[in-house]
Amino acid sequence: MINRELYLEQLRSFIDKPLIKVLTGIRRSGKSSILIMIKEELKNRGVSDENIIFINFESMEYSEIDNSKSLYSYIKSNVSSKHKCYLLLDEIQEVKDWEKAINSFLVDLNVDIYITGSNSRLLSSELATYIAGRYIEINVSPLSFKEVLEFKRTLTGIEPLDIQKELVRFIRMGGFPIIHTAGYTRDDAYKIITDIYASAILRDIVQRNRIRNIELLEKIVKYVFENLGSIFSAKKVADYFKNQMRKVDIETVYNYLNALEGAFIIYRVPRYDLRGKEVLQTNEKYFIGDQGLKYAVMGYRDRDISGILENIVFLELKRKGYQVYVGKFDDKEIDFVAVKREQKVYVQVAYKLAEESTVEREFGALLSVRDHYPKYVVTMEDFWQDNIEGVKHKNLAEFLLMDEY
Repeated sequence: MINRELYLEQLRSFIDKPLIKVLTGIRRSGKSSILIMIKEELKNRGVSDENIIFINFESMEYSEIDNSKSLYSYIKSNVSSKHKCYLLLDEIQEVKDWEKAINSFLVDLNVDIYITGSNSRLLSSELATYIAGRYIEINVSPLSFKEVLEFKRTLTGIEPLDIQKELVRFIRMGGFPIIHTAGYTRDDAYKIITDIYASAILRDIVQRNRIRNIELLEKIVKYVFENLGSIFSAKKVADYFKNQMRKVDIETVYNYLNALEGAFIIYRVPRYDLRGKEVLQTNEKYFIGDQGLKYAVMGYRDRDISGILENIVFLELKRKGYQVYVGKFDDKEIDFVAVKREQKVYVQVAYKLAEESTVEREFGALLSVRDHYPKYVVTMEDFWQDNIEGVKHKNLAEFLLMDEY
């Protein structure tokens, strides 16, 4: 198993701290593997197997533990009274009222708790008030480009890698870990991703939100996938269906978009007015949890590359801990304004800088913002080295492999 240091590093500082460690993320993003890595970390620190309880609630072995009382009874009868126990609970949302049991563990037992879930609503229910202020949440994404390279080096021993070749493969296949554990063809990879998507749609959206109109849900998914990197609103989606002679109210569209967000299939990115310094409530952008999802659902098309590149940059900024917005500065749009505490980064994304008009558009939007924060234009160009008045150009691979901006 290849360690994912990005997440282990975050978790190490919270081991033995009185906080529940909550890992959330889209299905098959690697949450279960990270729990196994934490188990190994604990054993390396001298914790014995008998003081580690690992439960995967999607396994038939634990199917009878389906509510808070049965979970509490099982854990209480298996923890040691002499030593601290470590609870590693995978896909906890399968247990009804799980928050009640977790809260009781904190009160009654000497335990350190780690849980995972595949829905962002895991911590937003009324029941979650039981653990409010007692947890830290870490969102787990599919592999970054840097992690994909680490997987490739470890599994093949090839060094040095052809970075641009690997970048193209990453763009076309995405970052779900299972795709990079063997030499899958693109078709095989898309079949695997299609199954991941179907599982997320069925279990984390349809069943959990009791959605009846699955056909409409899938049409909304395809609309979002078709419009990556484009500004639109729920009203625009409703108007689109109206033009297709299909009446859909805006509230239904919002509910379905929210359900997709909850399962980490999509992310909503609000607009930020840099002049007025306020978050705008309309005309946001939507991106998807992994670019491989689009190709698995819609098929691969080179002409979609611009939106896909934006999607990859968005996920990388989010992975690095930034709150990401679409920037508005007067009549100009800046693809991303990324904020992390006192840090801020501006990013424009384009496929190529072949035309002077493209250079003027991409650099000009950033040059109009007069502050001292880093500004980047990110493209697929690997020879274009010009920086213009402090605005830096980066090849996509170079940008994705940077530790800091």
